Amino acid sequence: MSNQAEHPALLIPGPIEFDDAVLQSMGHFSQSHVGPPLVATFGETLSMLRKLFQTSNPASQPFVISGSGTLGWDLVAANLIERGEDALVLHTGYFADSFAECFETYGAKATQLKAPIGDRPQLPEIEKALKEKHYKLISVTHVDTSTGVLSEVKALSELVHRISPETLVVVDGVCSVGCEEICFDEWGIDVVLTASQKAIGCPPGLSILMCSERAMETFKKRKTPPSSYFASFKNWLPIMQNYEAKKASYFATPPTQLINALHTTLTQILSRPLSERFAAHREASRRIKSTVTSYGLKQLATKPENQANGMTAIYLPEGVKAPDILPHILKKGVIFAGGLHKEIAAKYIRFGHMGVSVTDPKRDDIDRALKALKEGLGDAGVKV
Repeated sequence: MSNQAEHPALLIPGPIEFDDAVLQSMGHFSQSHVGPPLVATFGETLSMLRKLFQTSNPASQPFVISGSGTLGWDLVAANLIERGEDALVLHTGYFADSFAECFETYGAKATQLKAPIGDRPQLPEIEKALKEKHYKLISVTHVDTSTGVLSEVKALSELVHRISPETLVVVDGVCSVGCEEICFDEWGIDVVLTASQKAIGCPPGLSILMCSERAMETFKKRKTPPSSYFASFKNWLPIMQNYEAKKASYFATPPTQLINALHTTLTQILSRPLSERFAAHREASRRIKSTVTSYGLKQLATKPENQANGMTAIYLPEGVKAPDILPHILKKGVIFAGGLHKEIAAKYIRFGHMGVSVTDPKRDDIDRALKALKEGLGDAGVKV
């Protein structure tokens, strides 16, 4: 049984429910950020991230920096592309718009390749775009939290390496790392950026990146200095390298409690094969989506290959809006999220199913959520 205070099950696409041991790590006594114990914990955490991302190349570089997942966009835009250079942004929802805006803030030129809501740009369209112009990098949201659309990263990376081999492949994995398979080396990815509070299962506050050898070489060959101070690889790279080598180092004070919590959750995740973790998320997703369909509801992502395994975005019946049903679901002890895509925000809700809610057999979060959804629909006047 959990030691946490009784509370509604948080089943939004992040933050998620956290394991007791992870939360207990947040209560660790205060430590010096340059003392040997914390330096050892931080170093082990960086090494464990290599295993989570499935990279064995010693030249790949992990970063763990205080900030939200959004900081990952700044880290990419400030270090891996320069003013006036082109970025191709694949659009599957709200977060591509934001990443494109971030690139433009730093002076890069962002071109968005958009798909209809619930779909993703297709490989022939991407190939055409890559042949028309040289792009310094291409970005893809692995799972767009606003739509629940899953992008095919492996095939995309293969295409980019074939058509435009100098273009960096950048994956926004905020809502995918820890619940969707990512084979960093095998797939030829250059950057995956993510955050602590989703499928990784650590409280919010850490921006996490994995960069390839090629990405780091691109950074080192910049013609101009990084266009940020806090987000500069120039400042953070020696810190990360020193921490992983178990050497004290300082640029800015890290959130020591969160580093302890991240160490705990990564230890848990890596205690079993990653393949089992991904399979558990696929099975939970299949069951949830099947049940949602049996309730007469449709998903934003209608094609099975476009459907994420860590969340489900669900259209509400005609005439029912998110504010009509979410309070009823909350009364049943479950929290879902409203819509985020600005064009249809009130017309759908989002159900997050990742991390311990899926992998801990002692938890009944998913069953409670499906029951709450059914009863909440009934309370809102929908026949199920």
